[in-house]
Amino acid sequence: MSILMRAPEECASWAWELDEFASPGLESALTTAARMSAVLREHGLLEPGSLEWDWFASGVGGLGVHTRLSLAGKSIYDADLAQRVLQCRPAGFPDAEVSDILVSGSGTWLDADGKHRRESRLVELTVSPDPIGLSAEVAVFHDIWGEFDFRGQPHPDVKKRNAPRLAASLQALDSLLGVAAEPGEPTYFGRAEGYGIQVPDVLDGRGPDLTDLL
Repeated sequence: MSILMRAPEECASWAWELDEFASPGLESALTTAARMSAVLREHGLLEPGSLEWDWFASGVGGLGVHTRLSLAGKSIYDADLAQRVLQCRPAGFPDAEVSDILVSGSGTWLDADGKHRRESRLVELTVSPDPIGLSAEVAVFHDIWGEFDFRGQPHPDVKKRNAPRLAASLQALDSLLGVAAEPGEPTYFGRAEGYGIQVPDVLDGRGPDLTDLL
């Protein structure tokens, strides 16, 4: 059972426009997702377990159909993965196309005592096969990366054991992709600053209590 609270919106996100890295399209997006996942896996942040996406049709828009493809017994690196994704196409929409692809799984974080703990959806990776241009995003939803927990209590030991791992993985992704990440939009739960989470307003040594929306 998880001991971490998870925010309904990201605490921080980082995005890459990948026009110069790879061509758009499903196969290219899946290859990019595999390469980015390998970096996150190397840092212990994401062990891919499934792919999730919605379907849309040209001239119609979103179809309201969501697909989750388990990778159990398979690998995100499989050459036939694009074919397997397309085999999930809704029968009633033969021209349906894949929207943004979410790579989800589990990752490892360290508590204040240095104990390694597994957490589902610790880090999420999304890659878009949009024909206009390939793009990707990494997002985090827990308080372990910042100065304070969601209650506003400082937790320096938790941050120092986890934030550097996230920063190192983001820098490695920059190197892989050949372009620097751009910070995502701020939310109620935080925003990205550099390779970490921006320090919020502090009052009497405490951060904001965000538990009202958890």
